[in-house]
Amino acid sequence: MRLVLFDRSSESRYHFDPLALCRPIWELRCGMTSLADKLIAKTGAHEVAGFTPEYMAKAYRQQSGWTVNNAASLAGDDLLLVNARAKAESLAVDPVGPSLAAFDGDECLFARIAQEDLARLNADSIDALIASARESLPRHDAEVPTWNYTWDLILENPDQLTKDFAAAGRSGIEGSCEEPLAIRGSRADVYIGPGAVVHPMVVIDAEHGPVYIDEGAEVHPFSRIEGPCYVGKKSILLGAKCREGNSIGPVCRIGGEVEESIIQGYSNKYHDGFLGHAYVGEWVNLGALTTNSDLKNDYSDVSVILDGTQAIDTGSRKVGSLIGDHTKTSIGTLFNTGSYVGSMALIAGTGKPLPKFIPSFAWFLEGIVTKGFGKRKLYQTAKTAMGRRGFDWTPAMEAMWDEIFSITAEPRMDAIKKGRRALRAQHG
Repeated sequence: MRLVLFDRSSESRYHFDPLALCRPIWELRCGMTSLADKLIAKTGAHEVAGFTPEYMAKAYRQQSGWTVNNAASLAGDDLLLVNARAKAESLAVDPVGPSLAAFDGDECLFARIAQEDLARLNADSIDALIASARESLPRHDAEVPTWNYTWDLILENPDQLTKDFAAAGRSGIEGSCEEPLAIRGSRADVYIGPGAVVHPMVVIDAEHGPVYIDEGAEVHPFSRIEGPCYVGKKSILLGAKCREGNSIGPVCRIGGEVEESIIQGYSNKYHDGFLGHAYVGEWVNLGALTTNSDLKNDYSDVSVILDGTQAIDTGSRKVGSLIGDHTKTSIGTLFNTGSYVGSMALIAGTGKPLPKFIPSFAWFLEGIVTKGFGKRKLYQTAKTAMGRRGFDWTPAMEAMWDEIFSITAEPRMDAIKKGRRALRAQHG
C-alpha cells in the first residue's frame, strides 16, 4: 500500500495561512510531531508520496526528499489517498481493502483504491484520479474529522502532546542533567533525550502533563518547563518560563514566557516577552519584549482576519498570533488578540497594539504598511538567517516565494494604499 497525501489548492487551504503559504498543511505541527508523521504512523505506510500546490512542489521536494507531484506514484500499487486536513487519530479506515472514498461537499477527504480498480480510473493526475473516484467508487458514509483552521492545532496541542508522549513510549534521562534539578510529578512522565543538557537550577513540572526534551536540546538555568511540553532537537531554553501546552520545533532559541503555543522550528524568541496560544513559523525572529495578547478584556470569543477583510469567529476565548515564516519584529512589538502576521513581514513596534491583520511582505513602519525596500532585501535577510544555521537559500525557494508574493499581493496593496491615505491625511 502506498500512502498518498494531498494538499490541493482549495477554498479551505487559505484557512491555514500564513503558515501554509510555504509548506503543505501536512507539515504543520500539533503535539510532538507533524500531521504527516501522525498519518504515516496511523496507516503504517512504508511508501509515501505527496501532491502539493505546484508553486511549492520543487522547493518541498528538495527539502523533504519526498516524491512530489509525480503522477507515476498513482499507479502500480494499492493506494490510500488522504487529505492533509484529515485527523489521523480519527481516521477510521483500514489502509487496504475494497475501494471506497469519502467526500465533504466537493472536497475529497480520503480514497482507498485497490490496485485492480486503478485501470478503470483516470490516474493522469491527482485531480483526475479524485474526480474519477468521485464518479466510480462507493462512498464511505462515516464522518471523517478534519483540521479546519490553524487555531484548531493550537487549541488541541496540549491534549495531543500527552497522546504523542504516550505513543513515543519513552521516559527517563538519557542526556545530561546537572544538579540541583527539580522534577515535580512522576519521573515516568519525563524524557530527556541523548545529548540533551539540562543546566542546574531548572524545574521540570510534570504534575499536569509529560515533558519531552529531545536530542541535543539545552535548558539554561532558571528555566521552568510545565507539562505537557515538547522541546525539539537542538533547541535552547534561555531561562524561559515555559508554561503548559508548548510544542517547540528544532533549533529554536526561546526565552521569556511562552504558553500553549506551537513554534514550527528554526525561530528565535530569545528575550523577555509573552507568547500565548500562538503559532509561529520558521526563521522568525521576535525582538526583545515582543508580546501578544491571547485574551480579550471582555472574555468574549476571539476573531481572526485571514484575508484582510472578513473576521472569522474562532469559537475560543484564547487565540494569540499566527506568525508566518521569515517575519521579523523589533523590540517592544505588541500584537493584538487573534493577530494575523504574514510571512516575510518586517515589523517595527509602535508602543501600542498593532492592527490585527498585517499582510505578507509588509514593511510595517511608523504604524503603516509600506513597500519598504522590497522583497529582494527580505530575501537577502532570509539568506543570511538561514546561513547562520547551515541552510541554503535555493533558487527553488526564491521561485516559491516569488509566487507567494503574487498570491498575497491584493491584501498587501490594499494595506499600502490605506497607509498612503493615512500619510496624506497626517501631512494635510
